[in-house]
Amino acid sequence: MIRSLTRFFVAFVGFGLLFLTTDALAQVGAPPASRPPAASGANDKVELFHADSLVVLNIPGQAVRKLHNNVRLRHKGVLMYCNLAIQNVTTNVIEAYGNVRLVQGDTITVQGDSMLYYGNTRQANMRSHVVMRDRKMTLTTAQLDYDMLSGIAHYPVPGRIVDKENVLTSREGYYDTRTKLFTFYRDVVLVNPKGTITADSLLYNSLTRIATFQGPTKIKNKEGVLTAVEGQYNTVTGISNFQRRATVETPKYRLTGDSLYYDNVSELGIAKGNVIMVAKDRKAVILGDHVRYNGKAGISRVTGHAVAKSLANETTNDTLYLRADTLFSFDNKVTNTRRLLGQKNVFLYKSDLQSKCDSLIYSTADSTIYFYKKPIVWSQNKYQMEADSMRVLLKNNRINTMFMKTKSFIISLDTLQNYNQVKGRTITAYFVTKRVHSDTLTPAVTGAPVNQSAAMASVQRNVSTVATNSPAQRVMVKNSTSPASTTAGVQEQTVLDRVIVDGNGQSLYYALDEKNRMIGLNHVESSKMNIEFADNKVGRIRFYGHPDSQLIPPKEITEDVQQLDGFRWRESEKPTKGQVLWMEIPPAEQPVAKKIQKKKTTIKPLAKKLVQRDIN
Repeated sequence: MIRSLTRFFVAFVGFGLLFLTTDALAQVGAPPASRPPAASGANDKVELFHADSLVVLNIPGQAVRKLHNNVRLRHKGVLMYCNLAIQNVTTNVIEAYGNVRLVQGDTITVQGDSMLYYGNTRQANMRSHVVMRDRKMTLTTAQLDYDMLSGIAHYPVPGRIVDKENVLTSREGYYDTRTKLFTFYRDVVLVNPKGTITADSLLYNSLTRIATFQGPTKIKNKEGVLTAVEGQYNTVTGISNFQRRATVETPKYRLTGDSLYYDNVSELGIAKGNVIMVAKDRKAVILGDHVRYNGKAGISRVTGHAVAKSLANETTNDTLYLRADTLFSFDNKVTNTRRLLGQKNVFLYKSDLQSKCDSLIYSTADSTIYFYKKPIVWSQNKYQMEADSMRVLLKNNRINTMFMKTKSFIISLDTLQNYNQVKGRTITAYFVTKRVHSDTLTPAVTGAPVNQSAAMASVQRNVSTVATNSPAQRVMVKNSTSPASTTAGVQEQTVLDRVIVDGNGQSLYYALDEKNRMIGLNHVESSKMNIEFADNKVGRIRFYGHPDSQLIPPKEITEDVQQLDGFRWRESEKPTKGQVLWMEIPPAEQPVAKKIQKKKTTIKPLAKKLVQRDIN
């Protein structure tokens, strides 16, 4: 009888406890010092709605009960479900096991195998097979600590998040359920139909679907790979915005800058600050302060210390450098060719060719360089050529043919330091490249006086038909080197093979004999001239029409007859490699050197590195 009464009393007490409320749930572990636990009270008790059975546990000083099967609890709008719960009414802590589910309003659901729920700080610690869902994403992990006061969920172990467009994994993460902002740490990987992001840390907004990172990050898609340290990536539009030295690399191009904007869909890239663009398949590099690249159109525009570098000859490692205020690059994807356009203050440097002009076009399709607006070209340290416009055809990346139009003028300096000159309306010059043994180069020599009268008579007899000492000979003959500069070995040299002058032709040259001794100064005027060469010597010269020739003996040569009209020797203006790379100030810009130097200081350290690594 006593045992029956005892069972009845326990059941009655347990049934009554079903209608009691508990304290507010506490946070896992010790609460942060900056936020004291919420004060407990009748209004903060967890409400028990249902349990198939209830057992009161006899624990001194505490009210503890054990709830079995179909357990349903509620606290401040949060519903909790489980198979088994141990409720400590005194400490306001609930232990839940088996099919644990926490529902917050109609937006957030968290489920797992077990849970500790601390009422005082409203924190739920879910363990084993944890799944958290809201309207935007699903998070799966093995451990989740959810602070309902701040709305922040933390998983200190690997987790996986899936939303409409992305799958994101990391070793640790935080989720702000109010702002929908994720913070991920360690081995972060975001997979998206438009690409894959790997990073050390990442911020991701599930509303805007924008990823923000502040550490080493790589974005990879079918178009290429982007690496950066700081910036944003829109996983919906595929638009990237980066700072702190970012790089976009495709199978054909690599674009690097201090800041970088890139649209994967339109293939539009904008780079600023010490920009380097490399065309891998063409072994070309473009440098500048600002680059705008349209991948679909194949057009690039470079401004601010713009330089283009193109490997002209792999065998000799010869490189063509092009500088301009603005550089454009046009790619023809059908023919896989390219055009470079330089505008304003154009400088060109190559080992055998230098130039300056107002604008220039270099086409790789036919290896042709077009010079516009009073260009001037220097070649092989022998020739100075200028005209209103010029066109140079390259063969095997060496000058082959030059077409000069309107006010054409060629000057060469012979071994005796005399200026030989040819001018006319149009001039076409043909070059050949020969392999020459340097020890066979003929040095400049002086000797006994030559029989002047006999030599002059010979020139006069042949000037109108075939001449051996024509004006063109002195323009085109190869300069000899001094004995001190000759060395044994084989060198490639580009020399003039033939010159055709058409229209108002004039020539002024110093006639030398076979021993390099001066015969006199020969001045010829003809409507058309055709000069051919053999072994760097004039082989045949033809003057068409009615040539007018005059040979002046050396003793009668005065200063006023040594120059054709329009003569200007401009070797001091010839660009150097340093000037083309913006590392030296051209003479024409010397008066404003201080202003330019201020601008140069921002790029000079990087320019030196680039020269050492990519340019030399």
